[in-house]
Amino acid sequence: MKLLNFSFTLLLITFFNCGKDINQTFVELSENSPSINGKTEYLESPYVTAGNRVYMVGHQDGSFPDLGWHIKGEMGGIWNHPIKLMDGFDIEVFDALDTLKLNSAESFVNYPFANKHNFIWKEKDIEIERWQFVPDDKQGIVIQLIFKNLGGEKRMKVKYTGLTDLRPTWLGERTNMFDGKDMAEFDKTQNIWTIKDSLNLWFNIFGSQLEFDNQSIPSENKTINNTTSNSIEDIIFLNSGESHIINYVIAGSYISESDALNTFNDIKNSINQDFNSKKERYESLAEKSKLTIPDKNIEQAFEWLKYNCDWLIRTVPSIGTGITAGIPDYPWWFGVDSEYALKGYMAIGQKEVVYSTIKLLDSVSHAINANGKIIHEMSSNGAVFNTGNINETPQFVSLIWEIYKWNGDKLFLKEYYPTIKKGLDWLLKENDDNKNLFPDGFGMMEIHGMDSEMIDVAVYTQRAFDDASKIALELNDVKLSKYYASLANEIKTKINTEFWNKEFHSYADFIGTDEEALKLIDDAIIRADTLNKPWAVEELKKTKSKILSNPSPELKPFVLHHNWVVNTPMEMGIADADKAKKALKTAENFVNPFGVFVTGIDRDKSAGIEEGSFKGSKQFSYTGAVMTLPTSVLIIAENNYGNPDKALDYMKRMTKSFSYAFPGSMYEVSPDYGMITQAWNIYGYAIPIIQQFFGINPMASQQKVTINPQMPNSWNNASLENIEIADNNISVFFNKNNKNLKLKVLQTSNNWTLEIKFNKADYITYEIVNKENVKIIEDEKFFILKTQQKDIEIIFYI
Repeated sequence: MKLLNFSFTLLLITFFNCGKDINQTFVELSENSPSINGKTEYLESPYVTAGNRVYMVGHQDGSFPDLGWHIKGEMGGIWNHPIKLMDGFDIEVFDALDTLKLNSAESFVNYPFANKHNFIWKEKDIEIERWQFVPDDKQGIVIQLIFKNLGGEKRMKVKYTGLTDLRPTWLGERTNMFDGKDMAEFDKTQNIWTIKDSLNLWFNIFGSQLEFDNQSIPSENKTINNTTSNSIEDIIFLNSGESHIINYVIAGSYISESDALNTFNDIKNSINQDFNSKKERYESLAEKSKLTIPDKNIEQAFEWLKYNCDWLIRTVPSIGTGITAGIPDYPWWFGVDSEYALKGYMAIGQKEVVYSTIKLLDSVSHAINANGKIIHEMSSNGAVFNTGNINETPQFVSLIWEIYKWNGDKLFLKEYYPTIKKGLDWLLKENDDNKNLFPDGFGMMEIHGMDSEMIDVAVYTQRAFDDASKIALELNDVKLSKYYASLANEIKTKINTEFWNKEFHSYADFIGTDEEALKLIDDAIIRADTLNKPWAVEELKKTKSKILSNPSPELKPFVLHHNWVVNTPMEMGIADADKAKKALKTAENFVNPFGVFVTGIDRDKSAGIEEGSFKGSKQFSYTGAVMTLPTSVLIIAENNYGNPDKALDYMKRMTKSFSYAFPGSMYEVSPDYGMITQAWNIYGYAIPIIQQFFGINPMASQQKVTINPQMPNSWNNASLENIEIADNNISVFFNKNNKNLKLKVLQTSNNWTLEIKFNKADYITYEIVNKENVKIIEDEKFFILKTQQKDIEIIFYI
């Protein structure tokens, strides 16, 4: 063992004794909390124990295999970004004759704030639970072992081996982070292993906490790379019919020794307090936007997606706090992922991280680009990998307007107005060579060559100018507001004429030249042929023949890949009604039981019935994928054109992925491929449920909420409680039978206006239960009731 000088940054995994309240187990502390059991067939697949500073990724069987591709094989284990702490750990239980390794669990159970693995040692009449949780705002994790002795008295040994791997995150070399050899020292006085990276002030300490004073036996195992493997062995006595507990604490810091030691001592002395605090915080997350509906699968998925949202918050104090895209391979910050997800985060009341993420994206984008362009991807060490695709910038504009509708804060608008103006200026001046108002460049589709005039870029640009005109008007910039509005109207008309492809009853993937299309067709034919999609090969060859037979120098709308982005005109509600009807019907051809294909030509005859595991490639790829974001877009699109039952059908498809592989979560690629938890999943639930099915449309700056429900026919009894809108709180209760519909709306503020709208064609008449201070307006289409009451109940007679 090497003696080290520890007068600097310490990343600790520490062994200790004599903690308080050790007899109170995580089993007792988690009593009555929601949980979901994993499937036996997915024990050899990943899970995450989440925290905003530290998180752990391993397999549900309790093992820590190599995971991930951003840093090949290194995205699992325990991370304290921007560095990794450990590849994982091994735990062995043994007596004089036999050994049980805790890496082949019988079952796995996930809780919103913790998780556990269950092991059974039948020959010894012992059951073992391995729990773990990450305290909020702390650079550490707690592992708890609970031994249940079902037989006679036993003396056992427990050996914990920490596999330390102090290394930088992805792109570490860009910020001069280089991995050195890890060195270890055992401190007998504190019963701790301390490991330091030889080139950096990175440290790691670990150890155990038992119910009685005990001196651990240390041992060190040789490694051939920059990692270390260090063990501690403890003796436990198991009385018949009783349980025994061991806690392990892992704490860390990449800043200073005192920071690490303070973290270690803090966690050691407040395990149960931290556990309860996190549990209570998650209970409050569940109460916000609390949904009760007949479909309990969607109800449960919605609740857990609120937890998922919290799992993906990442704090690196030197950079900031923001939502990350996904675990395990995208645990850092993205522009476009946030621009979808944060709309959902705001609707479910997780507003603080909305503000911090927007601030982070804006500040880094300004530092890197300084022209209003929004970055695409940044690692947790601050290194920007992609300075931005074209769509990120207009989507940022729309995000700011959407958040403003919820908070009504003009200072918020003013803060980001300079970025908005510069970004829109950059969008058309720097990226529209032919000046047709369609910016050129990559949007959401990461297919080589798809960087001409893309449908999603055009649509999000139109929406950005429309939203920017409203922002400018709110800030009394009337002249610019009118200019933005005129551009928005012109682009909308152009999209509905120039992007529409009559032959395919679809908006085009892109507008381009024959030459651009032919190159993409050749590549697409190879792809379709390789994937054995003969219908796609035939269709592509037919399109190619038409192009060669009728050459033209003009830009034309091409439908080649049937990419999901062709549904964005309906997602943003700018498609003409007739075109929308046809396009949504066309979209039905490119789905499977889990949702919408990323690239339509990847589907085949089995797409309508195949519900098994996704057969992805060994090297990570989205080829053949059905993803949650494309499905979310189609859900919102159907609702925009008055089809809530169809929207619900797609939501049910997407919900089939919930808990399919990782209990309590939904994979990025349906049902079980890619990221095990993904931020933008909330977009496909919060927006359709809160803003479309329940029809809650806030305008906080006017202290006004419009409620125009558009319920699926099967949701006859539905409620949505505690929707936070600025300083108000809204709850909606919906009850329908074959004779009438009762709508009750509660609000906590008495100076806000509720505007309740219902289609006149659906009802004969209505009755207001409490009529005080209610203004009734009827136009050709709607009953409109306006009130500032805290409690309003209306009965509509069918």
